[in-house]
Amino acid sequence: MASVNKVILIGHLGKDPEVRHLEGGNSVANFTMATNEYYKDKQGTRVERTEWHTIAAWRNLAELAEKYLRKGQQVYVEGRIRTRQYQDKDNQTRYVTEIVAEEISLLSSRPAAEAGQLAPAAEAPTTFRQEPELDQLPF
Repeated sequence: MASVNKVILIGHLGKDPEVRHLEGGNSVANFTMATNEYYKDKQGTRVERTEWHTIAAWRNLAELAEKYLRKGQQVYVEGRIRTRQYQDKDNQTRYVTEIVAEEISLLSSRPAAEAGQLAPAAEAPTTFRQEPELDQLPF
């Protein structure tokens, strides 16, 4: 039987995307996204729990994220979980778990605090998808 690695998130961007342009013409945008859950504790007090997610968008999604996404916007992100490892400057092995975006949809056209910085919603596409033929990561 095949396996499934699928993540669906709806939340708010914690920061503007940071885009890097790599050798070979590839781009990657990294940003954080917060999702909230609410529940009542034993005393009946409403409690909010925020979970932070690291999102990586590649190639055309990176360029679209750089152009349209801003801190505070509500977005829908669909993708897959990836854990990678690297060696830090002290030669310690570190692990990073992130969501590799395959689709991003704008749910709010503008961040609440910075409404004047984005193009009008009519000019911005609302859903971005990874180009199917470029779905393989460079490493």
